[in-house]
Amino acid sequence: MLLAVSESCNTSSQTKKGTLSADTLALADQKMKAYVEEGKLPCVSTLVIKDGEAAHRSVFGYASIEEEKPLGENAIFRIYSMSKPVTAAALMILYDEGKFQLDDPVEKYIPEFEDTKVWVDGELVDQQQPFTVRHLLTHTAGFCYGWAQSHVDSLYRLAASSGFSDFNSLAEAVRIIAAIPLKHQPGTTWEYSVSLDVAGYLVEVLSGMSFDEFLETRLCGPLGMKDTGFEVPEEDFPRLAMIYTPDQETGKLVPVENMTNGVKQEVRVYSGGGGLVSTIDDYGRFGQMLLNGGELDGVRVLEESTVNLIMTNQLPSGVNYQDGIGFGLGGQVVPETGAYGWSGAASTDFVADPKNNMVVLAFTQYTPFMGVPFAEEYKKFVKGALPSAP
Repeated sequence: MLLAVSESCNTSSQTKKGTLSADTLALADQKMKAYVEEGKLPCVSTLVIKDGEAAHRSVFGYASIEEEKPLGENAIFRIYSMSKPVTAAALMILYDEGKFQLDDPVEKYIPEFEDTKVWVDGELVDQQQPFTVRHLLTHTAGFCYGWAQSHVDSLYRLAASSGFSDFNSLAEAVRIIAAIPLKHQPGTTWEYSVSLDVAGYLVEVLSGMSFDEFLETRLCGPLGMKDTGFEVPEEDFPRLAMIYTPDQETGKLVPVENMTNGVKQEVRVYSGGGGLVSTIDDYGRFGQMLLNGGELDGVRVLEESTVNLIMTNQLPSGVNYQDGIGFGLGGQVVPETGAYGWSGAASTDFVADPKNNMVVLAFTQYTPFMGVPFAEEYKKFVKGALPSAP
């Protein structure tokens, strides 16, 4: 049973004096703390970076409820689909080197896709146009995830009933994917998919390095994201937060072991779509790099013009993602503000907001995805903490 946070949970918050309302952020903390006190979430970690400095952070709850182990500021989280913006950025490093153009057909670099068909009305037909790198990074290449009730989705489930852990390498996974027909004609439909995993393999093909090595040497390492990768070293196991879900009968939070333990083992397939672990500070550095136009602490990893591509709508003409929201490279964008962000399956979330020169991150480890809408609430509080326009 969860006791009151003030008695048994790690509870801390820090605010740097500045342009954000400390009172409003205190209200945000109270709401996040209440989610933990009421047993709705195991933990909440938040970080607001304003004008390049950590302006506010808070940490509530447990990394492990059963062990009564408080969540630390340096806790390691499974970030799942928040891997996608990182993968997009990694691939665009090679774009800056002239290794490809966004509208190049992917089959130019991965020949297995030359013969990939499209399933249309019960028939296999040719692609009307080959899918491009831009299609990959905007989920418009025609792939899916195997989640829906369609013929192509069923083929995905047959090919990998347990996900990417069924494969021995990223190259093998892509070969299997290439043998399954596309669900849509390229460039016609936005559907969440394995395309960022294919993008991770494209990094391997273009760089001659394994995807994990490329991330470490060309992106995460240079940015000081020391705890971001596909595996958790044994000495860091105590920092890994457990993922929880409500028991169907009692509603009590129970651990989801199979969503957490994979990163404690040797990883064979480096899933650019969902395989990374990170800390809130590491991902904050990634978000700040984007706001800085590709540079952090004197280290440039991307050209400013390339970051502009990542953070602006790149959807093909006529394709809709969500009303009023566009899709950049690897993440969604709000056209009016330029805010770019994404979330992960275990309820982690970030947004890089250039209009307000701010990165907002809200992490927990909970499934179903955002079953408790803490991240959206937190972002609304932070928005309310901004000074009013004169």
